[in-house]
Amino acid sequence: MKKVLFLVFLLFVGCERVEVYKKSEDGSFVEFKPKEVQCVKCTMQLEGKPHSAQAVMPSGRVYFFDDPGCMALWFKDQKEPQKIKLWVYTTDTKRYIDAKKAYYKLGEKTPMNYGFGAYEYKQKDSVGFEQFLLKMIRGENMTNPAIQKKVLGLKKDEV
Repeated sequence: MKKVLFLVFLLFVGCERVEVYKKSEDGSFVEFKPKEVQCVKCTMQLEGKPHSAQAVMPSGRVYFFDDPGCMALWFKDQKEPQKIKLWVYTTDTKRYIDAKKAYYKLGEKTPMNYGFGAYEYKQKDSVGFEQFLLKMIRGENMTNPAIQKKVLGLKKDEV
């Protein structure tokens, strides 16, 4: 019995602590280290800032997302979305900006393969936040083979 308890103790001591959320005092995004936090939607650890997003609740609690698509799917289920501050890390300027002011372009390689890259400046074929949300809710992202084919110009047998 002592051996079992010791092994359980080692398991807990040896495991890295991965956080789902942190705290923001002023409603802004928070810094994190690779593999320190995980996506609240898909539970994947965030490898770094590229393609990440954050949601700051009125209480200051910050939720993390490894892919803008995860943020969109989580956001659609919130009871009071107007009270949530969203941040997204941009591909073009490499910094966090207000996710509702970002432009989203389909066809990027993202952690969960939804394929929407976030940009601070308008790109060819990019859409605004509301259109991005609508496309994610409808499943019009790179996880859909028909969308992949359309965006990438693939033949039927390449999808």
